[in-house]
Amino acid sequence: MPSAVIASYNYDAPNETLEIRYHSGKVYHYLNVPEKVFKEMRSTMVKGIWFNRHIKGKYPFKEVTP
Repeated sequence: MPSAVIASYNYDAPNETLEIRYHSGKVYHYLNVPEKVFKEMRSTMVKGIWFNRHIKGKYPFKEVTP
């Protein structure tokens, strides 16, 4: 299901990095995110709410907007 905030996301398993691209155009890398957590996010129907509850504020991040 589309998210009102998250435009797209990708996961780099070897580096445990979750990339989130927001509709605003900003891109963030969330670090040390276990693959299990990514798979849970991928399977949820409400990405934005799930992300806010399970990732935001729980994993270090950096903005990488080009």
